[in-house]
Amino acid sequence: MSVEGKKRIITTQRLLEMKQNGEKIAMLTAYDYTSAKIIDQAGIDIILVGDSAANVMAGHETTLPITIEQMIYHAQSVVRAVKNPMVVVDMPFGTYQGNSKLAVSNAIRIMKEAEADALKVEGGSEIIESVLTIISAGIPVMGHLGLTPQSIHKFGTYNVRAKEEAEANKLIEDAISLEQAGCFALVLEKIPAEVGKRVADILKIPVIGIGAGNGVDGQVLVMHDMLGLTQEFSPRFLRRYHDLHREMLKAVQNYIKDVKDKDFPNDQEQY
Repeated sequence: MSVEGKKRIITTQRLLEMKQNGEKIAMLTAYDYTSAKIIDQAGIDIILVGDSAANVMAGHETTLPITIEQMIYHAQSVVRAVKNPMVVVDMPFGTYQGNSKLAVSNAIRIMKEAEADALKVEGGSEIIESVLTIISAGIPVMGHLGLTPQSIHKFGTYNVRAKEEAEANKLIEDAISLEQAGCFALVLEKIPAEVGKRVADILKIPVIGIGAGNGVDGQVLVMHDMLGLTQEFSPRFLRRYHDLHREMLKAVQNYIKDVKDKDFPNDQEQY
């Protein structure tokens, strides 16, 4: 349950209504209490507790190493902070692929311990059985197609997906299958804008893009990227709304200087 035990405003039904009304959906990642609280106050629709925490919080090169325990910890921190947005949690690599019984067991654990609103999984036809089993347990599932970071070793590259007709058609088929399985929304990552629009036009459920063009129903970015905290990651789809890296660096340098110069603390900052 969210802050003060209140039911959050953004639900699966509200997201469906937003798509039907042509209202774009805004989604950002968060992994801690303080950031989630600020994002909530700003009016975000969905917070994704992404397995990208493996990259931006823990310094791993891929999302694969993060554990279910770590995802639950981050999700608990976020859920405690928010009142309004839906909180969606990534199921980490190895917790749902290839074994539907294990998938539903892990899904239930995340939902119970984190008190999240929904889960997100990567993949299409190859994980449909797990998706069906998780949804049959009453857990809302968001799909994820296109560039799927948990499959980076399979693809061998972070390049744009679905540029070729065969892969684009497979993506569209998978999107339809995920909707038919009961997914309430779908993320499309790093695919041609034309393919993203085709999927959004075909599906009745909301389609949220990250590098999928402006023809989809909403957008998602990693908070650390859009705030400019990360510097080495600069894909075409990323718009930086601030340069917190520069501002934090300067603030810390000023603090160090004041300490070294015996300027901090001054008389007014002592007891």
